[in-house]
Amino acid sequence: MANGNTSPSRVGQINSAGNEDALFLKKFSGEILQTFEESNVFKPLHTIRTIESGKSAQFPVTGIASASYHTPGENIADAGNSYLSDIKKAEQIITIDKMLVASTFLANIDDIKNHYDIRSIYANELGKALAVRFDTALAKVFIAAARSSAVITGGKVGGQLDVANNDFSAPDTPGTPAAITGADLVAAFFSAAQKLDENDVPSDGRFCVLRPSDYYKLITGADASNSFSLTSAVNADIGGQGGLATGMIPQIAGISIYKSNHIPSTDLSAVSSGDGASNNDVFGVSGLGYNGDFRNSVGIVSHSAAVGTVKLLDLATESEYQIERQGTLFVAKYAMGHGILRPECAIELVA
Repeated sequence: MANGNTSPSRVGQINSAGNEDALFLKKFSGEILQTFEESNVFKPLHTIRTIESGKSAQFPVTGIASASYHTPGENIADAGNSYLSDIKKAEQIITIDKMLVASTFLANIDDIKNHYDIRSIYANELGKALAVRFDTALAKVFIAAARSSAVITGGKVGGQLDVANNDFSAPDTPGTPAAITGADLVAAFFSAAQKLDENDVPSDGRFCVLRPSDYYKLITGADASNSFSLTSAVNADIGGQGGLATGMIPQIAGISIYKSNHIPSTDLSAVSSGDGASNNDVFGVSGLGYNGDFRNSVGIVSHSAAVGTVKLLDLATESEYQIERQGTLFVAKYAMGHGILRPECAIELVA
């Protein structure tokens, strides 16, 4: 007579053997990766280089050549005839930061008692945590690039564009930012586009990232008091795209527009948070990593060549059931570093 026992087919096992959670953990990892990708704004907007080993990577930076009319009979190769271009060269070194981790621990008893899928929620939160740190660091580096001097001697720079006054004059000491309107932002886009043209920055790949509060001013035409008006950048009569229905505006002056909550807005110039390797102190203050004073920062207009990331370890996940603790430890991590490449490609919008 049968004893009533049975052999269940465990959904989480691989080939009906081993850890019954093996396949579930892969789903957890996949959800972290998906959330990290979805939460990033700046990842596709800059230059990324992957290295297999080492602590840093070199990015060569070159100047421009010149052209001259030739006089018949003169030797082009003779340096005294000034036909040869001395193309200036420099390099930017980006160092890998410390390992950045996001982790959580799920007690086995809680997992059993729980009536909904807590693992997918944990996965989303770990992915978001890393994405926020990644995006915030890049936003700071883009701002640092706009404030930086030229890498090539005699080269051009981007600079800071005062949105309210629509000029590149030196901004006031950072403090309480001035109110700006949708019309101010539209005018600033054209000034930024002109500056990038003058800096010989390619038209393809230009972008702007604004906070949501300023992004929507472009659509509603909001004034300084944030009151709604219809003098927006959306104008179907002149070929404008986007609209009030979608809440989107793809481009102004050939610049693709994005919104993000990761644009910094506070003074971090004295905060030594260990954020970034010492060689990646992009504001030139030892020990501050990617930190600076961002009180007047409104947004970033740039090209993908302005900033680079060196990737030693891409986003990876680990999990381990710990018998002694009766639960599972989940860890998401990456090892990357960020730095300035071409300052002439970045413009900081300030108020």
